[in-house]
Amino acid sequence: MVQDLLPLSSLVPATELDHSSADPNPILSKQHVSVIGLGAWGSTLARLAEKCGHTVTGWSRSQDKPLATAVGHASVIVSALPIKGVRRIAEQIAALPLPAGTILISATKGLELGTTMTAAEIWQAVLPQVPVVVLSGPNLSAEIAQGLPAATVVGGDPHLTARVQAILGGSSFRIYTNSDRAGVELGGVLKNVMAIACGVSDGLNLGVNARSALITRGLVEMIRVGTHWGGQTATFYGLSGLGDLLATCTSPLSRNYQVGWGLAQGKSIDQVLNQVVGTPEGVNTAPILAAYAAHQGLEVPITQEICALLSGQRTPAQAIAGLVDRPFKPEH
Repeated sequence: MVQDLLPLSSLVPATELDHSSADPNPILSKQHVSVIGLGAWGSTLARLAEKCGHTVTGWSRSQDKPLATAVGHASVIVSALPIKGVRRIAEQIAALPLPAGTILISATKGLELGTTMTAAEIWQAVLPQVPVVVLSGPNLSAEIAQGLPAATVVGGDPHLTARVQAILGGSSFRIYTNSDRAGVELGGVLKNVMAIACGVSDGLNLGVNARSALITRGLVEMIRVGTHWGGQTATFYGLSGLGDLLATCTSPLSRNYQVGWGLAQGKSIDQVLNQVVGTPEGVNTAPILAAYAAHQGLEVPITQEICALLSGQRTPAQAIAGLVDRPFKPEH
């Protein structure tokens, strides 16, 4: 059983997640998995690890339990923290003795203010002795918690990603591997901004054609930035790029989509954030991404319009009009 894990009753009864189609994976021996951050996604990952037969310990900032208790015996640490909390927790873990061979799976999709570092980059910088891989994909936690089928990708060293595949993979949660850790992580980070834009478009009832155009051009923008940042083009056409983009740009389960939808209804950003459960990382990512792109001379029109919208410089309708009124250009 998951030790000291917050209940998933707010998402779905645990019995629904423990359906028979996802048997424990026999490829890997029993592991001690520690999940840091018990929001919807972290809790779901904890249940997946438990379902695969591993001993799982959960920890969140709301608990009184010492962090050392959660990670002291962990062979695998899964971080599902918001980006704002990653560095502080990483520094605390760096001061603790960890078992030899411990690996860290980062499932955070955001950029750190001030450093423009991704979560995996922060973990690797603070814990250089601990190998880090990234888990990312079209993974709406509420659906996975119900036992609905999903696929994801883990990016990093091939030996480590194969290990993660065996730890968390099952018949209802299919895990692919990719050696392009940067691309896998950036796909999950950059798509959040595009999801806000699609939420605005749908909230204004602009239709499927408009949303399809935003998704397509959003992918171009993601590739333009992501490859400059070190990712490989092909990765952005995979699960962590296009796959995650499609899921978060079309589903009201997506927190970032909810932000765009709420803004389109005339609500202020503060009102929207008070109503969204969890952290819509795209709100924090957009201005960081825009600043990075400006410094590097990269064209990011969707990101720029979303930044103007979030800062109150534009209304939702003006932001969309700013994209529609851009000069004609070749597609490629």
